[in-house]
Amino acid sequence: MSVHSNVKKVTTHVLQEMKNAGEKITMLTGYDYTMARIIDTAGIDVILVGDSASNVMAGHETTLPITLDQMIYHASSVVRGVNRALVVVDMPFGSYQGNSKEALSSAIRIMKESGGHAVKLEGGQEIIESISRILTAGIPVMGHLGLTPQSIYKFGTYVVRAKEQDEAQRLIEDAKALEEAGCFAIVLEKIPADLAARVAKEVSIPIIGIGAGSGVDGQVLVVHDMLGINNEFSPRFLRKYHNLFQEMLSSFHRYIEDVRSGDFPNDEESY
Repeated sequence: MSVHSNVKKVTTHVLQEMKNAGEKITMLTGYDYTMARIIDTAGIDVILVGDSASNVMAGHETTLPITLDQMIYHASSVVRGVNRALVVVDMPFGSYQGNSKEALSSAIRIMKESGGHAVKLEGGQEIIESISRILTAGIPVMGHLGLTPQSIYKFGTYVVRAKEQDEAQRLIEDAKALEEAGCFAIVLEKIPADLAARVAKEVSIPIIGIGAGSGVDGQVLVVHDMLGINNEFSPRFLRKYHNLFQEMLSSFHRYIEDVRSGDFPNDEESY
């Protein structure tokens, strides 16, 4: 798809304007060219090249195994399919924690080699140094608080985060620290709706929720989940807009039958 000059691209600035105007931001994950092209054509504001690719594309149990090279591969595939959406790329586990120099070089590789528009990091005050360093290179950073899947082994479970008062207070402080450091937006995952709404009011940057209620500035879902391709996953926060698992299964069944019966290909489908 060639880039048309009449397409108004979504930028971090556009997202800020949307929050200021009270317009909701839409975001979905994407991992490959074909899907990204369809999502972008639909008019989604942000496509997140999530490290959830580790689960839905590669079949790993957690997001931890996916590498920087693999994230760059997925991100560059998505970028080639996109005309309008802002493409945000997850920095994978181990590419930024505890070493801000490594964080910067990882982020630079993502931007240079994939053509993505921004990076996303999980965590609060403990990764501020990495965020600040990435921002010095002019790379936009999206934060991610609440349930942080890269820390699964620390928490041991994917339950709702920040239900206790002290953890809720720390989350608010983390959000403010991320805003102060210069993040352009924050994803809040699986936290109580009233806490998420409070964060969205108390910080001026856009807050995108997943399992964080409706009082935030936008929503994100994993595309394979909302399309019902990923059959085994049904958390409370997920609305399935389709049951593609069943539809695809029946198409494959029909194809198998048609080939076996000799019905496919017919005369019209032959040369």
